[in-house]
Order: sequence, then C-alpha cells, then structure tokens
Amino acid sequence: MTKFTSFLIGFLFSLGLGIAGMLQPAKIISFLDIFGSWDPSLLFVMIGAIGIHAPLYYLIRKRKSPIFSIQWHVPNSKEITPQLIIGSILFGIGWGLAGYCPGPALVSLGSFQSNALIFVSTMIITMILYQKVEKNLAKQK
Repeated sequence: MTKFTSFLIGFLFSLGLGIAGMLQPAKIISFLDIFGSWDPSLLFVMIGAIGIHAPLYYLIRKRKSPIFSIQWHVPNSKEITPQLIIGSILFGIGWGLAGYCPGPALVSLGSFQSNALIFVSTMIITMILYQKVEKNLAKQK
C-alpha cells in the first residue's frame, strides 16, 4: 500500500506541475528574470502549494504516527553545514541555468526532450561522483 500511495502522490504532483506549466524550463527561467520578461506564475504555484501544505501539515503532525509507517521521518538537524550551503548554491545555479528542478526534470523525461535527458543524466552522474568523494573523505578521517 505504501508503494501505491507513493506512486499516487508522485503522479498527482507531476500532474499538478504539468497543469501549472512548471515542466517548461522557459517558465522557470522567466520567473528568475526579474529585470526582463518576468513571469510570476511560479510564485502563484508556490503560494498555492504552501497554502495547502501548511495547514495540512499542522493537522497531520497531530497524529501519533503516519498512516503508512510506524514513525515520522522528519529531519531533526538544524545545523547549517558547508555541504548544505555548497549544495544549495549548486542547486540554485543548476536550476537557474537549466530551468529544471529534480522532480520536474524526472517528469519531463516522459517528453523525450534532449534537454531533460541531459539534465537528468548530469544530475545522476553528479550524485554518483558526490557519493564517491564523500566516501573518500570519510576514509581519510
């Protein structure tokens, strides 16, 4: 049931992204172009998502445990690390240059457009390289 629920949530998320036009990198890049031809549609999508998420999160977290798990899986760390800062910067640069966020990029693979394939391939290669670097750094300690 957990896998089906995860699939359903992912499907609804991707459907919402598609309906909102957020699978089009040009829309994202236009949102970031505040001094040019700015497109505020991403702002409205974010406001809508926060408006739904915030009250539901508050209500759902009142439960002792999630419906499909025995415990909540919420990060406890509030530490701001160099990895977090560097990762955030790299994420922002990639998002601004390509117009893709990882989730929408994966959904966009279904369009068979080369830019989505290049982005996702690069993202996967970078994730693998990061794991190898982290493993090597851990061995040196």
